[in-house]
Amino acid sequence: MLPAVGELDGKVALITGGAGSIGATTARVFAAAGASVVVCDLDERVHDVAAEIGGAGIVADAADADAVRDAVATTVERFGGLDIAFANAGAFGVVSQIADYPDDVFDQVMRVNVRGPFLLCKHALAVMRDGGSLIINSSVVGLTSDPGIVAYATSKHAVVGLMRTAAKEAAPRGIRVNTVHPGPVDNAFQHAIEVTATGKSEDEAARIFEGMIPLRRHATPEEVARAVLFLATGGFVTGATLAIDGGMSV
Repeated sequence: MLPAVGELDGKVALITGGAGSIGATTARVFAAAGASVVVCDLDERVHDVAAEIGGAGIVADAADADAVRDAVATTVERFGGLDIAFANAGAFGVVSQIADYPDDVFDQVMRVNVRGPFLLCKHALAVMRDGGSLIINSSVVGLTSDPGIVAYATSKHAVVGLMRTAAKEAAPRGIRVNTVHPGPVDNAFQHAIEVTATGKSEDEAARIFEGMIPLRRHATPEEVARAVLFLATGGFVTGATLAIDGGMSV
């Protein structure tokens, strides 16, 4: 279901990880609601997403300080301001017990999943118009955890601390900062995680994971995007951890 036309009229949004399913779907939902949208990703397909929604695409590393600063500046120059930022780029790492977890993989996951959102917060909040919204994509394992995912779970918990700090710092300007916590989503990123975690085929792994979800199914990217839209449109919600996990964190 598309958002109401005009819900984001006059608003400008920047989305990192904009070529992936959640980022691209959120870009479409924002654009359908009337926003001007800039999508940023290392994947060249970000230009296809931008062309589809009449926005702008930037190929850039969301964990590189210069690249993030330039993406924010480009957004403001192109569309005249910034109202919404969605830190959505992410990396999973590997499945391994803590004692055997590779140091370099841990560092890379932290770089993408923690440094990336920090940089977007830093540069977006510096120019964001009063009353804006900053959303960080965490995960259900930013509220829980499981064996073998130390880097991913640690990074997704870390951004909750980032969000809570930013929410208090930005509140005097009416800017709201929140995290979303999707459970398993029906996309390639999640299915790769499931195969890695279980050692089973994609279909078998999906069934195993659905057995852990009280609603017994994966979320759709659209369901996550609608939750992000809710946080982007205003209201009295800030400093919140919004679970979109079918009951997994209950």
